[in-house]
Amino acid sequence: MSDRFQPKPIPDNERLIFALDVPDIDRARALITELGDAVGFYKLGLEFFLSGAYFELAAELKDAGKKVFADLKLFDIPPTVGRAVAQLARHDVDFLTVHGNDAMLEAAVAARGKIGILAVTALTSLDRGDLDDLGFDCDIEQLVLSRARRALALGCAGVISSGLEAAALREEVDHALTVICPGIRPVDNIDEQKRTLSAAEAFAAGADYIVVGRPIRDAADPRRAAEQLQSEISQYFSDL
Repeated sequence: MSDRFQPKPIPDNERLIFALDVPDIDRARALITELGDAVGFYKLGLEFFLSGAYFELAAELKDAGKKVFADLKLFDIPPTVGRAVAQLARHDVDFLTVHGNDAMLEAAVAARGKIGILAVTALTSLDRGDLDDLGFDCDIEQLVLSRARRALALGCAGVISSGLEAAALREEVDHALTVICPGIRPVDNIDEQKRTLSAAEAFAAGADYIVVGRPIRDAADPRRAAEQLQSEISQYFSDL
């Protein structure tokens, strides 16, 4: 991380975003109750969106003083993206992901209300070979940097990026940009996420937030797993 970079004044316990990737509201509520004050920020993605209880749970989380990240990765023609964002802006969510070109991002920003629009740079499940297959004839880091610069210029609040590119973002893109890093793994990774880092590595590289799902959700004791991550985060920032 650049010596010039100063972490944003975010409460330490909000830097951990838990990916609430479950199929129904009963499982979601059970996890939220179990995690208690160990988690203050929740990501609600596509799986839960299709449960039919998305906005009900988002409202419950906000009423409980939690923050909500709508990870819907909108991708459609710009007018449709704009109208979809306007619909979501009627609800109280903090972040929303958009996975598209400049026109889509511009439409999302114009309709965002109080939502922070996050541009997806390159999914952490993709590696160089995957990008080749998709027709992206460029280096992953350069792709991420290009998308991040455009996102900031268009008025996005931040980007979703692997921690592997976070250091380059901090060196080459205005520090006003918020960087959220998914694919955080506390141990050697064996799932489909290919470009991963530990929590400490991601923050050292310049992440503002990390997104953690399975290492908490599938732990024998999810609350303890979340508390351990929160302790690591608090220790990291207290040592700066």
